[in-house]
Amino acid sequence: MTTQNDRVARPYRLVWLLPVQTVSMVLLGLWVTHVAVGLWPLTEEDRLSEAFATHRTPVGNSVTAGLSLLASTEGIVAVTLVCLAVLLAAPPAPRWSAALFLGASVAVQSAVFLVVTYFVERPRPEVPQLDGAPPTSSFPSGHVGASVALYGGLATLVLSRTRGPWRYVTAGALLLAPPAVAFSRVYRGMHHMSDVMGGLLNGTVTLLILGSVFLSTRRGTSGRTRRGASKSGAVPALPGPADGTRPGRRVVVVRHPHGCPDGLAAEVRALLDAHGYTAQRWTSTAADRPAGDLAEECAAGRVDLVVACGGDGTVRACADVLAGTGVPLALVPCGTGNLLARNLDLPADPATALDEALGGADFGIDVGRIEGDGLPSARFTVMAGAGFDAAMVRDASPVLKAHLGWAAYALSAVRHLGDPRMRLTLRLDGGRRIRRRARMVVVGNVGALQAGLELLPLARPDSGRLEVVLFDPKGAAGWLATMAHLATRVVRRPAAGAVAPAAPTASAPSGTDTPRAVAGGSLEYFSATRIEIRFARPQVREVDGEALGEGTRLTVDTEAGALRLRLPRAPGAAAGPADVAEATTRTAPSAQR
Repeated sequence: MTTQNDRVARPYRLVWLLPVQTVSMVLLGLWVTHVAVGLWPLTEEDRLSEAFATHRTPVGNSVTAGLSLLASTEGIVAVTLVCLAVLLAAPPAPRWSAALFLGASVAVQSAVFLVVTYFVERPRPEVPQLDGAPPTSSFPSGHVGASVALYGGLATLVLSRTRGPWRYVTAGALLLAPPAVAFSRVYRGMHHMSDVMGGLLNGTVTLLILGSVFLSTRRGTSGRTRRGASKSGAVPALPGPADGTRPGRRVVVVRHPHGCPDGLAAEVRALLDAHGYTAQRWTSTAADRPAGDLAEECAAGRVDLVVACGGDGTVRACADVLAGTGVPLALVPCGTGNLLARNLDLPADPATALDEALGGADFGIDVGRIEGDGLPSARFTVMAGAGFDAAMVRDASPVLKAHLGWAAYALSAVRHLGDPRMRLTLRLDGGRRIRRRARMVVVGNVGALQAGLELLPLARPDSGRLEVVLFDPKGAAGWLATMAHLATRVVRRPAAGAVAPAAPTASAPSGTDTPRAVAGGSLEYFSATRIEIRFARPQVREVDGEALGEGTRLTVDTEAGALRLRLPRAPGAAAGPADVAEATTRTAPSAQR
């Protein structure tokens, strides 16, 4: 778990290198303008500028004009603001470290540039200049330094914070921008070659320093997490033969071959070794074996931990095997949606999420068990449903999912906005039948969707109940009211052990068929432990982001506390002594029997 102490412990002491960088750049500029004037290769710079001026072409002028605009003050500021907005506003969560790194790199490079130009005065080349010359020294090139800070910074983030072969292509394209800008500045007569080299150096050193400050956090966080967990008393559940100090604990890693690439798999292997899980068994998922050989591995002997390295589908397959066994499951969220990890407030970075979980404790969460015509009995941890969302999941392009992530679902959703409403009957905990029309019905164990939209605000994974929502916006006004409600509603989750104000307590009568309607009736909520749904016509159904076959029935039962998760803290709250005590004593229902 990342704490305030973690943030303070980052290597901010390296900031002192920035004054050193500034002084060094000033000294370099003075050396270029006063000492090395008559030395090669500086003696050739004027000839190079004249050669470019002599051989200019209309095409070259147009191309270099665009490159200069790309690195102009207006261009750099505009692109930086857009990138910062994306880093802070785009799901799964605000990327503060990345945003600070990028914004600070652009700002610091500019500050160093201004200080250097105050002390170093160098005239621009004596050739026709194609751009207006700002009232600053030719050394160093501000355009080039800014392009290194911005586009080099973006390339750094792409390489360090994303996965897949496409990141090398993207980073390579970004890294071509600074040398292209440098060429354009010399071509257009705005700088000497040594000026653009100075800009390249200034931007590169800025990235190195600020990258060390804002991006080099994983190693320190891992150690601090383990020490913090020890001080708070958090120990793994199921103590005994495999305690925290004894090496060789047995772990089974269920790996999705596409979601968990080789680089991440190596990180997972190293983290498990560091936490004492040296007896590792790895198994890959397949279409006909979504949990790999997990069932066989568990049947073969003692398993101290299972790690699901994939998305919600992989987690669901593992939960189907582990529910009721008492064997804890840790998550490495590297799928398309990762909704369970998101709702449990796990870090977005897969390796960090595992590292923090391994330093935590075990907590029980509920699972839902679904049945229906043409469906085998199966469990889920996030949501199940039918209608609009199921059609969206079914028709999402696998290619777009691989490149765009959850945004591929949004594109698929547009195709189904005009789908007809369903006629359905809802029965909660054996109560009376409720007849409705709706575009979508969702039964959820957790509440948040992608982009942080809280579809089921009262859902908690450890409440012992499931939440139901009927989604039925009517016309453009209904869609707008629904989207406005979901986008603006801020839900404060209750602390661990507390009861949500509007949710039924564990001792309340089973079944709540009194609807809670919001957004002008477009969203209607119910709560129950058993939900029976019948459709007038066959509907496509989905569970945890996996489309199932069409059918007219869907029955969902709650298995309270059946799945044990290895987490850095209790669901919905910061870990404390009470959480740890509960985690070390609570067992799954089947284990009690």
